[in-house]
Amino acid sequence: MENIQSFLPFVLIMAAMYFLMIRPQQQRVKKEKEFESSLKVGDKIVTKAGIHGRISELAESTIIVETMAGKIKMEKAAISLELSKKLNASPVVEKN
Repeated sequence: MENIQSFLPFVLIMAAMYFLMIRPQQQRVKKEKEFESSLKVGDKIVTKAGIHGRISELAESTIIVETMAGKIKMEKAAISLELSKKLNASPVVEKN
């Protein structure tokens, strides 16, 4: 009985670490993979480096992004999920 009681705090710490650290990271990775697979030509995106652009070509693991300065080839993993959602959700206001 004492053996079980001595391991109980260790088990509780491991369970807390799983639910507070490991599981949220796994869910974040899953969302990012779903986001990468849902990309299509014409989507507005923001890279993790802060580059804004529109997807002009898609390949299996790379994309061609059209920016104001030209076209850039980059990895799909370089696209920011959160910033791209905010960019696509905000209404576009054109100046006249």
